[in-house]
Amino acid sequence: MKGDDILNIATKRGFFFPSGEIYGAKAGFWTYGHLGTIMKHKFENLWRNYFLKLSENYFEIEDVNLLGEEVFKKSGHLKHFHDPLKDEKGKTQQFNMMMEVKIGVTGDEIMYLRPETAQSPYISFKREFTALRERLPLGLAVIGRAFRNEINPRQGFFRLREFTQAELQIFFDKLDVNFDEVKDYKLRIMNKDVQCSGIKLPKYYVYHLAKIQQFYLEVLGIPRDNFRFRELKDKEKAFYNKIHFDIELKMETLGGFKEVGGLHDRGDYDSKNHELSINYDGKKIYPHVLELSFGVDRNIWALMDILYKEEKERSLFIFNRKIAPVEVAVFPLVNKDGIPEKAGKVYGLIKDEFNSFYDSKGSIGKMYRRMDEVGCMAMLTIDHESLKNDDVTLRDRNSMNQIRVKISNLKETLNKFLDGAELNKLGRLIN
Repeated sequence: MKGDDILNIATKRGFFFPSGEIYGAKAGFWTYGHLGTIMKHKFENLWRNYFLKLSENYFEIEDVNLLGEEVFKKSGHLKHFHDPLKDEKGKTQQFNMMMEVKIGVTGDEIMYLRPETAQSPYISFKREFTALRERLPLGLAVIGRAFRNEINPRQGFFRLREFTQAELQIFFDKLDVNFDEVKDYKLRIMNKDVQCSGIKLPKYYVYHLAKIQQFYLEVLGIPRDNFRFRELKDKEKAFYNKIHFDIELKMETLGGFKEVGGLHDRGDYDSKNHELSINYDGKKIYPHVLELSFGVDRNIWALMDILYKEEKERSLFIFNRKIAPVEVAVFPLVNKDGIPEKAGKVYGLIKDEFNSFYDSKGSIGKMYRRMDEVGCMAMLTIDHESLKNDDVTLRDRNSMNQIRVKISNLKETLNKFLDGAELNKLGRLIN
């Protein structure tokens, strides 16, 4: 099974593994290993650098994970954040998924681990609005942990009790966008391509749909057929959402398209519930909120699912440079004759500029296979010829083709290759 194969690589190579497993892991809790942490940070930085640059008035904040009971009374979570739970007699009751924490010496004060990061921008809005010179629209982003007491979390790494969200809350009175930039762009909505100018929704909403799709297709490199938007019907969407489209990616391991994020027009529900009225342009308003919400861990699994390949003699991830946890690996062909020392110098030359890994354990074939498994893009081998000619062998993960590169040109060649240049354009292919 593909899911089992990916999970085996993930736990064996250091992407992620069950948290606290030496004492019996609890479902829904996972630890990111050294490779997974790099990949997660790369995704978060891509998200941060892309979406926060949509406006000069979008900023990131960081809040605590524990918030007071009053926050969730006002937000509606204590009343509405439930899943149905059936008992042994077949009766159904509502189970609140909030995680409660008692604090203080007596334990009388109750706080909750936040079930979403969205509340942090809401309760911070007035402070930030004042600090940022009272301008709208104002975007406040959070990349952080959220917690849900799922009744029975399944689907492995996809459905968690503790997870990371990347969310941007855009507060606005009127949200002007450069719609001309996307009007001819075609969105993938369910199984159809629909031109932005033909969609009967507010222009600011359609604009952000386009920007989200471009992030997945052009930044992350997701194939178009693996991406779609799905509009939720009134019975499906949260009661406070005026418009709700899910971002869905097609994953073989989960049997089809699954939600990894969403775009939500929340209207003025949050500003009114939290009493966030402001004086703006000479009038009292409750700002509306457009929410861009992404499950970071779900996106990590989706990338691993979509970009995983099995070939006759190997398994590999075809990550691009933007998300690959290892970009370049360095190997000595043999551990003698001064070759390891030369390999060490090459590794020292590149390690500060590229996400690099040095390995000398096992045969060259086994070292190649290990790096294929983690999606390493370029592999450098130092051999006897390297000692004579001051060069290395550069191997392409995807094609397994190789060229020889002078060490004096190595950084420049690696940058071109990692940015997408074909190997045969950088040197003569060798057997």
